Amino acid sequence: MTNMSMVEAIRDALDVVMTKDDRVIVFGEDVGYFGGVFRCTQGLQEKHGKLRCFDTPINESGIVGTAIGMAAYGLRPCIEIQFADYMYPAFDQISQEASRIRYRSNGDFTCPMVIRMPTGGGIFGGETHSQSPEALFTHVSGLKTVLPSNPYDVKGMLIAAIEDPDPVIFLEPKRLYHGPFDGHHEAEAKTWKGHPLGEVPEGYYTVPLGKAAVRREGADVTVLTYGTMVHVALAAAEEQGVDAEIIDLRSLLPLDLETIEASVRKTGRCVVAHEATLTSGFGAELAARIQKECFYHLEAPVRRVAGWDVPYPHAQEWYYFPGPARLGQALLETLEA
Repeated sequence: MTNMSMVEAIRDALDVVMTKDDRVIVFGEDVGYFGGVFRCTQGLQEKHGKLRCFDTPINESGIVGTAIGMAAYGLRPCIEIQFADYMYPAFDQISQEASRIRYRSNGDFTCPMVIRMPTGGGIFGGETHSQSPEALFTHVSGLKTVLPSNPYDVKGMLIAAIEDPDPVIFLEPKRLYHGPFDGHHEAEAKTWKGHPLGEVPEGYYTVPLGKAAVRREGADVTVLTYGTMVHVALAAAEEQGVDAEIIDLRSLLPLDLETIEASVRKTGRCVVAHEATLTSGFGAELAARIQKECFYHLEAPVRRVAGWDVPYPHAQEWYYFPGPARLGQALLETLEA
């Protein structure tokens, strides 16, 4: 086991799988010589060569379209969209082409590709570098969508995603890339209740897609969340002294309904938390599923805690984020309901 940041774990996963399988190709804007804007691909071009890790023009539709063609003909491209906010020009390729190849060809072709994207805020990047668009991908049949919260999961799930026979949207919370921004904002110190590094096994291993993890066992209320908000939820439960069971979904599609339902039936209460805006966020899907499957076990309405329904605010991003105080208040109100 080695202590790694999330960036180091991503880089290690790519190196491991590129060494293991020469069909794996990495490309995107600035991922080659420069090593990526967040340095997730640093050193890969030098080790594996310019044919397997290379830079592209600023053309997201072209990047994704090229990867789809490669995947259909037997390669396993793992591409990077520099920020999740930049994927919109490629959304046609993702939703109309990559997601449908298996169905359109009656299984004659598959699309084994991964689209990596840094997601969420926390770097003062403004409204075009800080969005959380995961719900858009979960609405598209044929895509798998994952969003890990720690270095161990990010390495194992990235390897599993690259080896998956279908297209996987791999979202990486950039607030977790290197850990807390100490001194930048007092809210961050309250948000982060852990070390920026995590123990990661050396070499090859996988974490299965579609399986949630229980990060904290509890009896009074279930918190369903993912990515950065896992750490916010842990902080909120600790600060409020609430016996909360915190479920890290890790994989949004496929979704681990078995773990979710077992927890909600045990606690009888549920709070859903995510950084994305509230309306039509993935939390709405979770609330609907719980309402249907766990209705007779619920002691209170399912509550959602999310970003505000406003364009992403640059200067006020730390007030936009659902922090431990806002989530903690929701936990207390749910217990009192």
